Amino acid sequence: MGQACGHALLCRSQPPSTEISRGQQVFLRPEESSAPTLTSRQSVTLSEKLQDALLQLAAVVDVCSLRVALRGSIQELLPNTECVCVYLLEGNSRLLSDDPPHELPQEGKIRSIIDQLKRSQCSGLPSSELPEKHRICLAAPLTAQRRALVIPILDQQHNKAIAVLLVGCSPLTDQHESHLNMLEKHASVACARVQTVQSSLQRPPLSPSPIQSHNALLHLKVSEQDYCELDRNILQLCGELYDLDAASLQLKVINYLQQQTQSQCCCLLLVSEDNHQLFCQVVGDKVLEEEISFPLMFGRFGQVVEKKKSITLQDISAEERRQLCTMLGCEISSLLCVPVVSRATGQVVALACAFNKQNGRRHTEADEHAIQHCFCYTSTVLTSTLAFQKEQKLKVECQALLQVAKNLFTHLDDVSVLLQEIIVEARNLSDAEICSVFLLDRVSHELVAKVFDGGVVSDEEKEFRIPADQGIAGHVATTGQILNIKDAYSHPLFYRGVDDSTGFKTRNILCFPIKDENNEVIGVAELVNKMNGPWFNRFDEDLATAFSIYCGISIAHSLLYKKVHEAQFRSHLANEMMKYHMKVSEEEVSKLLVVGIEPVGQIYPCFAEFTYMPRSLPDDTTPMCVLSMFEDMGFINTYKIDLQTLARFCLMVKKGYRDPPYHNWMHAFSVSHFCYLLYKNLGLSNYLEDIEILALFVSCMCHDLDHRGTNNSFQVASQSVLAALYSSEGSVMERHHFAQAIAILNTQGCNIFEKFSRKDYQRMLDLMRDIILATDLAHHLRIFKDLQKMADDGYNPKSNTHRSMLLCLLMTSCDLSDQTKGWKTTRKIAELIYKEFFSQGDLEKAMGNRPSEMMDREKAYIPELQISFMEHIAMPIYKLLSELFPGATELYERVAANREQWTKVSHKFTIRGLPSNNSLDFLDQEYELLQAQGAFGSDDHCLNGCLDDDGGGRGQ
Repeated sequence: MGQACGHALLCRSQPPSTEISRGQQVFLRPEESSAPTLTSRQSVTLSEKLQDALLQLAAVVDVCSLRVALRGSIQELLPNTECVCVYLLEGNSRLLSDDPPHELPQEGKIRSIIDQLKRSQCSGLPSSELPEKHRICLAAPLTAQRRALVIPILDQQHNKAIAVLLVGCSPLTDQHESHLNMLEKHASVACARVQTVQSSLQRPPLSPSPIQSHNALLHLKVSEQDYCELDRNILQLCGELYDLDAASLQLKVINYLQQQTQSQCCCLLLVSEDNHQLFCQVVGDKVLEEEISFPLMFGRFGQVVEKKKSITLQDISAEERRQLCTMLGCEISSLLCVPVVSRATGQVVALACAFNKQNGRRHTEADEHAIQHCFCYTSTVLTSTLAFQKEQKLKVECQALLQVAKNLFTHLDDVSVLLQEIIVEARNLSDAEICSVFLLDRVSHELVAKVFDGGVVSDEEKEFRIPADQGIAGHVATTGQILNIKDAYSHPLFYRGVDDSTGFKTRNILCFPIKDENNEVIGVAELVNKMNGPWFNRFDEDLATAFSIYCGISIAHSLLYKKVHEAQFRSHLANEMMKYHMKVSEEEVSKLLVVGIEPVGQIYPCFAEFTYMPRSLPDDTTPMCVLSMFEDMGFINTYKIDLQTLARFCLMVKKGYRDPPYHNWMHAFSVSHFCYLLYKNLGLSNYLEDIEILALFVSCMCHDLDHRGTNNSFQVASQSVLAALYSSEGSVMERHHFAQAIAILNTQGCNIFEKFSRKDYQRMLDLMRDIILATDLAHHLRIFKDLQKMADDGYNPKSNTHRSMLLCLLMTSCDLSDQTKGWKTTRKIAELIYKEFFSQGDLEKAMGNRPSEMMDREKAYIPELQISFMEHIAMPIYKLLSELFPGATELYERVAANREQWTKVSHKFTIRGLPSNNSLDFLDQEYELLQAQGAFGSDDHCLNGCLDDDGGGRGQ
């Protein structure tokens, strides 16, 4: 971008240090398909790694596999991970690790970070708080390329850390941060699941103990012989309890109880973990096809759980007796219900029920103690098997959940189809009768449903909308909390008018929010009527919470996918419009070539001399001059370039430039002409390969395509579309110029390299990219020391590095070539540049930003700015060029002379005072002063792009 970049760099306190990466883009011929870019491949691989990590966490059921899964997930997802130290919570505050076995100190910097309950990234941790094994990768101070992460895994319900990960790795990108957020949520679920399994597997025998049971039986005057027989029977039963199926174990225990209590039928009513339900899987000698469940507060059974005291038939109501008869399929003449208490928690975990004692007798206290004695020995096996079976079920559900996620992510292209899939999957997972999904419209503050549990609303029908703060769904959308309603008709938020009008009966509702990756509510799902139970339980809530994560991600990505598609369509439309307005007609091509290519000697006798000013040419003659230079340098014959294609390419490039004061087509033509002068006067063929010279010339033509008259800093500050595309790579405008050049080459009939081999074609595009990016003077300043060293050591044309650096230097020399012309041109070019600068400064002021001094029309002192630019940028460049090419000495001398002229101007204005507060007045008054003194002689030739044309003219 030439002098514009140079001035911007001079105003910085430090030069940029970011190196421009090479080889990041691969371009093929338009007719050839291109492979995915590296960045795309990395993104896909990282997503696959995240999916594998989540699958691994979903299968975890014990502490050992949890540690392995956490450590492996982090090592897969984070860059250059050196170590992962996993701490799991034991008790209330102890955090223990197994590698090596140690406890995290109760106080210190790490603990203070953990107490903040959020992930932290720092340059190192205190070595005194770390085991020796991990100090090398975690202890402070770490290098700039390393980071120490403290990742607390949170129990959201109790708001505390249940695990902590200490990680040594490279600095994180935004994508790594996003994946860590996802991983932490699943790690929290996995840690909570393992804690639950461990607590259930470590329960001691249920009360009463065998000794207490023995004493109780002695108190009841049971003989020693009867007691020994009882022991033999219970030991025989324990020997038979080897099944992994809880139903089979219950069958054997129930059969034993029927024999010992001489009852017609027995059953076990298991208490759910949330203490809200009783469920039965086996009655007598029959395993139920579907388990029976009923509310815990069903009759007197809830009191048995609460008071831990046995009841008999006389203690229950007639209604309760009728319901039990329905469950058993027979009349009940006697009943004994005994609570089974866990010694570990002190809570009732099951109710053992015996029905209809033989011979019409009633159950006795001995029967009660016989039941308690049985569970002293069998409860541990039974509860462990139930826990194992539950974990197996949970594992299956998790696998089903992951399959659901896979199904959801295959429907991202259509939101309606995706919502329909969510309804089906949610209903199947929870065994609900009906499911509805609403999306939150933040503009109208309404919940919108276009998909119901029977299909999608057609385009002719109106979508269903409700206020986002009313009803059950509105309450969940507002609070962001799950809502489990066990009795819909008794809940104040439920409106039963719909049920009354349709005849449908709503028994219970589970309504949960759907959130995006930023934890913002984007929708609500509502499940109605649990099919295989009285209501939705805690397990359904947990499943809904996990399911909602996948729903949120898939919906957000589907909406984003839709926006991207719309943006692509708009982009295609914009490209079509651009190509239409930039379109070169066949008449224009034919008109340009009608008389053939004009020899450069006929343009002007001094056309190939450094003193020639290309801006003296009329604008409409410049495309023919470009063709003449192509012909004179031998490119057309050497590379067999089709004349029609070349003419169309030149006209397209010319139309690709906008019309800012300086960075327009005339600037590009002047830069290209200077490249031609270097070729003709400095013998570039002895320094560079032919393909490199061609790449340099074409790059000069294209190096400022679609320039908007603003610099890179403005693009970033204004958050423009170009900044969004290229700011992460640096050199925003230069990358856009190159992209526009590629777009023109890919336009039908404009590819002047179409006859190149695949290898040469790829090399040409790589050269153009590097050369155009070199017009960012930040790049030039980074390599200047290397350029100076190359000049001092001697240029080696066989060195790829030397040729690459020389191309960058030559491009910069061409870009600043206006400074090598006469004082008249230099002064007028400065006027154009500062008009462009001040326009940007005005825009920055309108945005509320403070422009730099050189962009502020009220503060910029142009003579001093020009002197600084020429001393620090222009003169060193042409000095270096003259060291490499003795024939370029006159260029340096002319730049130095112009610098002296600016010094005189500055001195005169210092004496005379400033003309006004508008900086362009410096140029106008200085020009009038020098013209009055005859500084320009009789040179009245017009400069295209500098002075208003009073007439035509081909030259000087």
